[in-house]
Amino acid sequence: MLSRVVTLGNVQTIVDVGFEDYGPDCDSMRITAFLDIPGQDNLTPLARLEKYAFSENIFNRQIIARGLLDVFRDFSNNEEDFLTVMEIVVRLSEDAEPTVRTELMEQIPPIAVFLQESRPNFPTAFSDYLMPIVVRYLTDPNNQVRKASQEALLILLEQELIAQNDIENKVCPILLDLSAPDSDDEYKVEAVNIICKMASMLSKTVIEHMLLPRFCELCGDGKLFQVRKVCAASFGDICNAVGQEATERFLIPKFFELCSDSVWGMRKACAECFMAVSYTTSPEVRRSKLSPLFISLISDPCRWVRQAAFQSLGPFISTFANPSSAGLYIREDGTLSIRPSAQDVASSSCQPEQQIEIKSESSAEGTSAQANPLICVESPRTDLLKGSSNSCGSPGEALTRLSQNENTTGANSRFQSAEDIFNTFLYWRPPLPDISQDLELLQSKTEKREEGCSMSKAICKNCVASSEIKKVLESLQEHMDDPDVQAQVQVLSAALRAAQFESVNDYETKHTEERNGKLQNELSTFEASHATVEKNTLSSSSFQDDVSNQSTTSILKITDIIPQPLLDQYLSMTDPARAQTVDTEIAKHCAYSLPGVALTLGRQNWHCLKDTYETLAADVQWKVRRTLAFSIHELAVILGDQLTAADLVPIFNGFLKDLDEVRIGVLKHLYDFLKLLHADKRREYLYQLQEFVVTDNSRNWRFRYKLAEQLILILELYNPNDVYDYLRHIALTLCSDKVSEVRWISFKLVVAILQKFYANNANALGLNFINELVARFRHCSKWIGRQAFAFICQAVVEEECMPVDHFVEHLLPSLLSLSSDPVPNVRVLLAKALRQTLLEKAYFKSVGNPHLEAVEETVLALQSDRDQDVQKYIIAISENSLRSVNSTTSTLNFLI
Repeated sequence: MLSRVVTLGNVQTIVDVGFEDYGPDCDSMRITAFLDIPGQDNLTPLARLEKYAFSENIFNRQIIARGLLDVFRDFSNNEEDFLTVMEIVVRLSEDAEPTVRTELMEQIPPIAVFLQESRPNFPTAFSDYLMPIVVRYLTDPNNQVRKASQEALLILLEQELIAQNDIENKVCPILLDLSAPDSDDEYKVEAVNIICKMASMLSKTVIEHMLLPRFCELCGDGKLFQVRKVCAASFGDICNAVGQEATERFLIPKFFELCSDSVWGMRKACAECFMAVSYTTSPEVRRSKLSPLFISLISDPCRWVRQAAFQSLGPFISTFANPSSAGLYIREDGTLSIRPSAQDVASSSCQPEQQIEIKSESSAEGTSAQANPLICVESPRTDLLKGSSNSCGSPGEALTRLSQNENTTGANSRFQSAEDIFNTFLYWRPPLPDISQDLELLQSKTEKREEGCSMSKAICKNCVASSEIKKVLESLQEHMDDPDVQAQVQVLSAALRAAQFESVNDYETKHTEERNGKLQNELSTFEASHATVEKNTLSSSSFQDDVSNQSTTSILKITDIIPQPLLDQYLSMTDPARAQTVDTEIAKHCAYSLPGVALTLGRQNWHCLKDTYETLAADVQWKVRRTLAFSIHELAVILGDQLTAADLVPIFNGFLKDLDEVRIGVLKHLYDFLKLLHADKRREYLYQLQEFVVTDNSRNWRFRYKLAEQLILILELYNPNDVYDYLRHIALTLCSDKVSEVRWISFKLVVAILQKFYANNANALGLNFINELVARFRHCSKWIGRQAFAFICQAVVEEECMPVDHFVEHLLPSLLSLSSDPVPNVRVLLAKALRQTLLEKAYFKSVGNPHLEAVEETVLALQSDRDQDVQKYIIAISENSLRSVNSTTSTLNFLI
């Protein structure tokens, strides 16, 4: 940038040549470089700054405002000069030109960052000088200036650059004034926008005591519907900021008012944020108040409101998730975990504490705090079960992660099957009611009396007493297709829970004979019912009468998990009539939220969703099937391996033969799904994997790229022989793809296959594969194949995937022979491989090594190559440096 001062008439103007070419990241020039240029005015840089900051020329003042950060950097070393600059900025903020004020405000956040770094020297400079400017500009008459100040304020709050005292004494008061009932309409709308956006950035105390009363008042603003609409749209954020108590006390009544607002846009906004509001409330409020309210929205006369409500229905249902009934829960790190059963709770009292962890990996979106998320089956100790209802992380927010669709890249959570942990009985029985409170009480009594051993014996004794019920339950498994048998299993499970509860209570109250007598009566009733079931003489009506008599046991029903009207509405989303009266894409929304609903209901209630899932999987709209394809691996985790094999595998097989738009969904999570299957079932897909190489459109190269990525992961699921017989052919085909991106990732796949062979001592298969690589690529008639061979060799060295003696014997001679290749591009890649990889790894440890001599000859040949591109990769390696390395250390650091 060339800057100079010229005189136009009686006005001096800063002339900048190429000023726009210099951005804030430019280190070579400063926007305010003209301050250092000696001129005819004989002024100091500080005096020159003041002169142009208040020049009559608007452009001069804009340049000063735009370069304030450079100004502060220049004058921050001297405290007196720094204070003078601050005073100039304050005077400049009163400039009558809006563009100058806008430029100045845009510089406030970076200046604040700079001042924070210099806080030891100027601890209160920002608060004393600049913060008042930000606050004052919130009421600026110019709309552009106000917008700049609002953006600056939010940035400062987000980066925590504003002191708590300034928030309470400067920011909040001005927002309260602007949002007052008698305030200007335009200012009021802007103020409520800021209040809602900054809710997540402030402390709970500040929001609850200073802003919450005004927000509640604005929710009922009868003058401006725009204000109410902003409040409705941000209602979930405010609820989350203030917490459950304040939400239920102050906000829920206001939410009811907004849900019945006469303006349909308000009701639509409420429907859209319903899940966030529900997540903040207690289960009682969610069930008794919010559920009927949601039903009113889903039946709203306005189609747009109904449409938004149906889109939020699945997420709203997911907020009812209860770990004790679902059998699975999402931890705070986003990990889907298996909740221990009541049977495990009892047995753990008799055994040492332990925790079983099944390691899994995750992509960037599903990363846990420890970088290796775990699906855990934890030994249920009493101290772990205390407050278990609050240990589930964020069910409402985390459950929506399960509904992966085509716009979601991630959550490649690689959950392993729990087949070795749960037996058949545990798969089919409904989870028992949560007895964590009983165990907590039991633990406290035990600690006081120091009788932990006797308590364990009592619970172990109860395990034996419950064995009869368990045997009956196991015998019912062959008849689980009968709905009556399923219901009977629920009753028996409740009896099992009752038996365990009775024993604990018996230990505390010492009324053993009375309790055991009652339990024996119940067992007699259940055994008689079981005998009737086996004879197929139990009618549905008699079973209902039998259930109604069980007044002492709690039977887990669908309505105990979520209100039945919500489930009915969700299941109706596949009705073609809904697409006509509500939304043509309603089936897609149903498919999107189905994993979350399935997790809420639990695998024992999968039969409620099975028909809906199959209907969605057969939908004529490929977008619906695509959405299911993207989430089928997560649903498999929820259902377990038995239900997955029975109900999901057929759907999965159908998706494999679907359109590419659907197939890509299962392809992106192919590894995640296959690893959940039993080994024999998984092996059936070996041949089908070859079908992914063929696509509807040959130009869809990303499909083949994703296939290579997945195959790298899938290698661990199969033995070396299967890899050689099936996956090797796919890898070689992809290595010859027309698109370079596919070839590069396929070369990594080849290296992974070699690593698989040698890691499993399948050296013979590795040698056969190497010979095939040499024949197919080194001696390929097309130069692109020979170039691929050089890249593969380079990758083999980088990954150290095979023994060094195998490399130097079977690959190195063929690699070095490329130095005489007639195509320069091949020699270029050879030179690149030598310089970047081979010659950086010194495995030649003895002087006179014959392999080192061959490498030296190849390097010398490439250094004198007639092509300049070849020379530039190898020119840095001189003959002297090579021989020096040979006599002292090594040249190739390639470890066995």
